[in-house]
Amino acid sequence: MNNAAISLYELNVLIKNVLDNSLPDMFWIRAETSDVRVNQNGHCYLEFIEKDNRGKNLIAKSRAMIWANTFHLLKAYFENSTKQPFTSGLKVLVQVKVEFHELYGFSLTVHDIDPSYTLGDQALNRAAILKQLEEEGVLYLNKELNLPIPTNRIAIISSPTAAGYEDFLDQLSKNPYGFTFYIKLFPAIMQGDRAEDSIISALEHIYEHLDLFDAVVIIRGGGATSDLSCFDSYMLATSCAQFPLPIITGIGHERDETVLDIVAHTRAKTPTAVAESLISNLSEAVNELDSLSQNIVMLASQRIQEETMLLDLLETKNSFALKGWYREQEIVLSSAKNILTNGMQRIVRENKGRFPFFEEILKKRTQQFFKEEQFKLSATKKHLELASPENILKKGYTLTMKDGKVVKLSKDLKIGDSITTVFSDNRIESVIKPS
Repeated sequence: MNNAAISLYELNVLIKNVLDNSLPDMFWIRAETSDVRVNQNGHCYLEFIEKDNRGKNLIAKSRAMIWANTFHLLKAYFENSTKQPFTSGLKVLVQVKVEFHELYGFSLTVHDIDPSYTLGDQALNRAAILKQLEEEGVLYLNKELNLPIPTNRIAIISSPTAAGYEDFLDQLSKNPYGFTFYIKLFPAIMQGDRAEDSIISALEHIYEHLDLFDAVVIIRGGGATSDLSCFDSYMLATSCAQFPLPIITGIGHERDETVLDIVAHTRAKTPTAVAESLISNLSEAVNELDSLSQNIVMLASQRIQEETMLLDLLETKNSFALKGWYREQEIVLSSAKNILTNGMQRIVRENKGRFPFFEEILKKRTQQFFKEEQFKLSATKKHLELASPENILKKGYTLTMKDGKVVKLSKDLKIGDSITTVFSDNRIESVIKPS
C-alpha cells in the first residue's frame, strides 16, 4: 500500500489552493456564449465555448455563472448598449474569476462584460446563412406550403433512441380523440459533425416516397445549446427550405432558434409540442367536417321542405283546374241538352200532325246522343285523373326538377348541377357527376 496516496478531496483542495495562489484574481477572456439560462432566483448559468478556425469543432468549453445581483446590472448594460438580448451564440469579452470547488469542480464566475464585443462567430455565421438564403429566394419557400387537411401521414427524422422521439410517439398515441397517425421513422444522427449529412440523407430517402406523406417532422431531445451547431448549416437549411413537403421542427430548445427553425414551415419548442400541434390540426379538420356535414343536412332539409311545398301547391292547382274544367263541361253539356230538348220539342209540336212517327225516333236518338256525350265526358275525366302528376308518380315514374323547374331533356343538365328527384312518397337531392 502506498502511504503517500491522498484522498480525492485532498487533491481537489490542493488544486484549489494552487489556482488561488498562482492565478490573478481576474481575467478578461474572449469566448462565445452557449446554453444561457436564468433560474428562478435570477442567477444566470451558461457555457463559454471556443471553436476551431473552420467554425465547426469545439476546442474549448467551460461552465460559467453570473450571480443574480451582478447579472441584473450586466444584462441591462449589455442590452442597452448592443440593442440585442443577452443570449446564446454571442461573441463576448468578459471579466471572469477562476473558481475551483472541491465538490463542483472548475467554473468561471463573471464579474464584468464589454458590450462592444458583440456578435460571436456562431451568430455571424447564422446571419450570413440567412442572408444568402434570402438572396437566393428560398428562405421562406417551405413556409409558403399548405399543411394538408388532415395532416396524419408523418415522416420522422430523428435518432431512434432519442428521448424526444419516444415522447413524440407517446403524445400521438395517447391523444384524447383517438386519432390515428401513420408514421415512418427515417433514422439520422442528430448532433455532431455527421449530423448534417445524416439528416440530408434522410430527406433524400423521404423525397423518393413523397406521395406517402403529408409532412416531415425533425425532432431530437434536449441537450446543451452548443450541440445545435449542426442545425445552423447552409446545406441543411437550403435542403429543408426547398423541400416539397412542409417541415416541422422540434429540436428540444425553447430558448434557442436555429437556422433550421427559421426556414422550416413550423417551429415547435419540443417534440411533445410538435405532436400537440399535429393533434390540434386533425381536431380542427374534424370540427370543420362536422360543421360542413351539419350545414349540408340543414340545407338539404330546407330544400326538401321547399320542394314538398311546391309540389303540394302544383298538385292543388292541378286538382282545382281539373274540377273547374269538369264543372264547366257539365254546364256546357247541360245547356246544350236543354237547347236540343227544347228545339226538338218545338219541332215535334210544329210537325206533330205531319210526322207523328218522327217523335219516337227523335226521342230515342236524343237520348242516345246524350248517353254518348256523357260517356265521353266521363272518359275524359278519368283520363285527366290518370294523367295527373300524383297518379303518374304512384305508377313508379319520377319527376326530375332543377331550380324548381321540370327537366324534360338530358341536355338541359350539366356536371355539378343539383337536381331533385320526386317520388310518390318522397324526394331526394342529387348532384350530376361524370359517367
